[in-house]
Amino acid sequence: MPIIINLDVMMARRKMSLNELSEKVGITISNLSILKTGKAKAIRIETLEAICKALDCQPGDILEYGH
Repeated sequence: MPIIINLDVMMARRKMSLNELSEKVGITISNLSILKTGKAKAIRIETLEAICKALDCQPGDILEYGH
């Protein structure tokens, strides 16, 4: 997959657990885990927005295009 998900990196930088992020974003831990491991096929813009708000970051901090 050419899109690399750096959610775990941003969570570590913010010292935030999967449980805490799940509560702040309002999606299940299992869905966050799928996203974190790069197994997700898609992400809603509103979910990305909520994650960025919770982690105080930009979408480019989480998503990266790998060649």
